[in-house]
Amino acid sequence: MATTLAGPTAPAALQRVQWILDPVGYMGTHSRRFGGIFPVRFLPNDQGSTYLVSDPKALQAILSNDAGRVFSAPGELNAILAPLLGRRGTILLSGEEHRQRRQLLMPRFHGEVLEAYGRAIATISREQIADWGVGEVREMRPLMQRITMRIILQVVFGLDQGERALHLDRLLSRRLELSATPLTSAVLFLPWLVGDYGPWSPGTRLRRLGERIDALLFAEIQERRARGGEARTDVLSLLLHATDAQGQGLSDLELRDELMTLLVAGHETTATALTAALHWLHRTPGVLERLREELADLPSPPEPAELLRLPYLGAVCQESLRLHPVAMVTFPRRVEAPVECGGQRLVPGDLVLGCIYLLHRREELYPEPESFRPERFLERPFSPYEYMPFGGGVRRCIGSALAQQELRIVLGTLLRHRRLEPVDPRPVAQARRGVTLGLSRPVRLRRA
Repeated sequence: MATTLAGPTAPAALQRVQWILDPVGYMGTHSRRFGGIFPVRFLPNDQGSTYLVSDPKALQAILSNDAGRVFSAPGELNAILAPLLGRRGTILLSGEEHRQRRQLLMPRFHGEVLEAYGRAIATISREQIADWGVGEVREMRPLMQRITMRIILQVVFGLDQGERALHLDRLLSRRLELSATPLTSAVLFLPWLVGDYGPWSPGTRLRRLGERIDALLFAEIQERRARGGEARTDVLSLLLHATDAQGQGLSDLELRDELMTLLVAGHETTATALTAALHWLHRTPGVLERLREELADLPSPPEPAELLRLPYLGAVCQESLRLHPVAMVTFPRRVEAPVECGGQRLVPGDLVLGCIYLLHRREELYPEPESFRPERFLERPFSPYEYMPFGGGVRRCIGSALAQQELRIVLGTLLRHRRLEPVDPRPVAQARRGVTLGLSRPVRLRRA
């Protein structure tokens, strides 16, 4: 969608509409005009100005000092997500409570636990493509959503079969789709839309759907508590037995909010990233052939750990996340003390958001930034302030290791078991999908 964009002084209402309907156009046009840090007005801020930042040095200054003295990352700034995630999950916590919750969660996404998840991811991937016949055309996003939803239900929720799993699959998918398009995502940015205006209003539909999901999640949590110390490795089971330094565990409400956070962060985003990777691979034959040659050298069937060690597969996933970052911006940081950043004088009360989309397109970092060239990640390392698909600082995505593992295993498994070809080789633009970036039209591939 093309829009005519005004500068940073345009009315806040106009900028908010532009940001909702055409974030890519908004970011690109403003960046070309105003550089690596510029004021924006799409995010309400009664205490000061708000800035979008894509300069790596400025991002380093912000994200390496976001523990409170110069910049802070209070959870209340993320309240836009509360209707979707709840208010007791990590994303909406602040200060010491946020730090302790991250310490509680982080071990559940590393080490031997991840190895067990890898085997489940490979099995689910093979199962979901088993009936893909020769000559059959499939749309990639629904297929990737089925794969990632099954992974979330099994790996995170511990539900791989049964009536409750089927109901959650259906209801969670409907809930995410209700705010997926640029227009329907307005309910996240315009709080008055979620009011109860009758049975067909967006707010009423979202509330009723949320109540049905909550009933299933709380029933599962309570049943798990009643069964006691089962030896299971899914995230819910691990969190049920996790305690902080004071011996306190998570309440049912806190568990529910963390599960919803992991669902939104791990299902929608990973499905989008996989769809984008498949699109770019099948528009770049040389890259696809090199990746197939790397995959062909593995034994059959490969262990998930073997896929994770492949350098070119890793570079393909990195380049896809660079060119098509699912998260456009980092969580907001608030300025707590006067500071100069990127040539801009910031004062207490100002807000800054790192712009991942613009950072990943800086030509001095990524020559020919619109080209899909995985080799760039084999030629040089990039700092956490030059490449940050999972955010940075104290708000970096907790599940980033699981997400990267999932990308490599699903993509590697799919390409080893199915030779595919594009139905429509035209490029696909990026467009808003809820609070993230998705694809503007379907990606369809045919089994060759």
